Amino acid sequence: MRDYVIKRISQGILLVIVVSILVFAMLDLMPGDPINIMTDRKVSAEVKEQLRIEYHLNLPLHQRYVIWVKDMLHGNFGKSIKTKLPVTDMMKARLPVTLKLTLTSLLVELIIAVPIGLLAAYKKDSIFDRIVMDVSLFFTAVPSYWIAVIFMLLFAVRLRILPLSGFSTPLHYVLPVASLVVSGIASTIRMTKTEVLDVLREKYVLTAYAKGLKKKSVLVKHVLRNALILVTIMFFMSVPWVISGAVIIENIFTIPGMGQMLTTGILNQDFPIVQACVFILAILTVVCNLICDIITAVLDPRIRISLGGEN
Repeated sequence: MRDYVIKRISQGILLVIVVSILVFAMLDLMPGDPINIMTDRKVSAEVKEQLRIEYHLNLPLHQRYVIWVKDMLHGNFGKSIKTKLPVTDMMKARLPVTLKLTLTSLLVELIIAVPIGLLAAYKKDSIFDRIVMDVSLFFTAVPSYWIAVIFMLLFAVRLRILPLSGFSTPLHYVLPVASLVVSGIASTIRMTKTEVLDVLREKYVLTAYAKGLKKKSVLVKHVLRNALILVTIMFFMSVPWVISGAVIIENIFTIPGMGQMLTTGILNQDFPIVQACVFILAILTVVCNLICDIITAVLDPRIRISLGGEN
């Protein structure tokens, strides 16, 4: 188990390094000069050159990357080219907002999707199962931003029962959370149903029925318990993807989170902000994958053997 964890941590660190290099290189290839974006045309060339020196833009790419890594290891992501504010302070204010939005969406999604997927598997080929699968297939094809716009027009503009934008009260989170849940719940339902159907075919389930246990007891204590391994995987694997999807949702609902910060940084060619946001997303992805692998290996030794190659 220890060798397996060390192996996964090493792979995660390597992945983060590769992602940081690629992002740093791609941002350097973007057209335009960030100094010209942040300054007025009347600013002299001497002042612009001083700004380039301040932000290390006068140095070669590899030297700037080394400086950025050294600063990052000390918790310093530099200053925003546009606002002149420390990127670390900006992230401290915005990251909790994004995590609150995404984690709430994931929890609501699992609370709704897992029972529906369990019931759809138990009532396979019934009218309920067909309706659930057809509806989930429809929402799988619908992008989250379209759902968000429809919710805004219906509940905020026409009915006026929910706020249009912002994040100051719990009501402000209803529409963004609902948009993320509806866009992601379809795949969770379908995966839960598939896993439950596989568990229902196991011999220990037939043995439980043969012992005379009630259907509810078999479904909850035997089927759902083993199907929760996949649910655990889905939860941790979905965190980075939901955060990525929140980039669009935060801009639509004017939520000052990481997504809005990243979008603004890209439009303004604010390199320190974009690099910090992408780096944090890479770290979250690696951490979530690592936690997912460890938990599933603990829950099911077969997964540890298949992934880690242990005998």
